[in-house]
Amino acid sequence: MPTQTVTVGSAVGLHARPAAIISEAAADLDTDVLIGLPGEEPVDASSALLIMTLGAGKGATVEVSGDSEDDVAAIARLVEQDLDA
Repeated sequence: MPTQTVTVGSAVGLHARPAAIISEAAADLDTDVLIGLPGEEPVDASSALLIMTLGAGKGATVEVSGDSEDDVAAIARLVEQDLDA
């Protein structure tokens, strides 16, 4: 399963607005993508509520994984951006 480790770029971390943007993008993909803190159970990236439960703040390291390398890369790029800007 392709996995990328990325740093959260949003100033508020993976909170409401960034989580909503990421979950909308993940819901539009043809494959499932997961987001999780290293060593913890990952959550479905298409659920903003589940993303927020991670409690990942700015600068936190998260792992993005899924069945498609392209889909994982697309969500990883979003996680790295400041989606509150």
